[in-house]
Amino acid sequence: MTISTNILSSIGNTPLVELRQVVPNGCARVLVKLESQNPTGSMKDRMALAVIKGAISDGRLSQGGTVVEYTGGSTGTSLAFVCAAIGYPITIVTSDAFSLEKRDHMRALGANVIELPSEGGRTTKELIQRMIAKADELSAAPTAFYADQFNNPDAASGYGALATEMWEQSGHQVDAFVQSIGTAQCITGVAGVLRDKNPNIRIVAVEPSESPVLSGGAPGAHKIEGVGPGFVPPIWKPDLADEICQVSTDEAKEMTRRLAKEEALFAGTSTGANVIAALQMAARLDAGKTVGTILCDTGLKYLSTDLYTVD
Repeated sequence: MTISTNILSSIGNTPLVELRQVVPNGCARVLVKLESQNPTGSMKDRMALAVIKGAISDGRLSQGGTVVEYTGGSTGTSLAFVCAAIGYPITIVTSDAFSLEKRDHMRALGANVIELPSEGGRTTKELIQRMIAKADELSAAPTAFYADQFNNPDAASGYGALATEMWEQSGHQVDAFVQSIGTAQCITGVAGVLRDKNPNIRIVAVEPSESPVLSGGAPGAHKIEGVGPGFVPPIWKPDLADEICQVSTDEAKEMTRRLAKEEALFAGTSTGANVIAALQMAARLDAGKTVGTILCDTGLKYLSTDLYTVD
């Protein structure tokens, strides 16, 4: 081991583990990329670094400029982390719909955090649109750089290394990849790399069953943080995924709790949704096949919520 002089170098190279207890006999193996091992405990560290480096390199973010972003929490925390490491101020628009830990983490990293009220702590289309509108308003300042995660061209590239790592760690065998959809930047970046490695791979997008917009349904309220914004993400393309799996908030929470108790994997609700969809795919594939998915973030971000409430 060596001493690092830059905390940003600790992003990536996360472990890949095989699920043992929650996968039924006769199914394909299910591998989970532990993105909770990134510095802020989230896969979004990869995206945040790519976004800030890209903006600095082409002059969109100049010395003395301020980063502005809307977020459900993890993106804001990751951007605040990168900004703290490099030395840029950041203003973040978020909401009480997202965990207190995320909001406190952003503030601890030096971010100016603006919170908008939610509808009973649930993620809705109207809430996300209000957050975006507020960030858009703030981004009009002369020195502001608007990260705009739904539309930023650098965001998807941040996940290319994740895909390469998964491919190498799996022994060059990933027959299906499963990921829940928020901005669709992660699935875009990962699918592009994995399809180059394996043209026959199946890509599965996951969305809340309460808000099945990718499937052509109506938007609705749910409590799977970080995914299901209630509208089709701007970068989403119909051919991005081979199929779409719907998972309810209750199902995702139940699986997230099982992962902690049975696999010792401590994660957030979107990870539970990922694993449910991955198990469904694994049941359809031969035992010799491999399904890859992502543990999106650490369960430490959700201790103030009802996710890990002990009866």
